[in-house]
Amino acid sequence: MDCMRSDYSEALLIQNLRDADCDEKTITAFLAYLKDGRDADGYQLLRKQRSRLLNIVHEEQKKIDCLDYLVYQMKKAKDRKELTP
Repeated sequence: MDCMRSDYSEALLIQNLRDADCDEKTITAFLAYLKDGRDADGYQLLRKQRSRLLNIVHEEQKKIDCLDYLVYQMKKAKDRKELTP
């Protein structure tokens, strides 16, 4: 684990990967890549996980946007009713 030698113990590294929602298969592969000196492959796994998480964030943001629009429409309708005699 050359690239993580001084910064992380393996246990902390594994916990960090779990906290980033990596599955056990990904964690095992990542550790194997690092132990084999295949840092580039490890980075690729991290990039894929980051991309997966970012896609989830975007999907959830769309849901939030829908709710925000609904609240906006409801407030707008309420304001029109309050202005109407």
